[in-house]
Amino acid sequence: MALRIRLPGGTLKMKLYRELRDRERDRRVPVMKMGSVYFIWWSNNQGTGREDSERERQKSFR
Repeated sequence: MALRIRLPGGTLKMKLYRELRDRERDRRVPVMKMGSVYFIWWSNNQGTGREDSERERQKSFR
């Protein structure tokens, strides 16, 4: 059910808890909860989070 809205300056995402990435769960990006939906703001100035996913993939192979 993830929804992504591209806006000037970044992307607003709406997700359920089970769809959140580690960065979003750890609140390393701005997150607001309304009911069971999480609103996440990914600024264009922030990294994409791919570095984190790469680290997680490497951990799973160890």
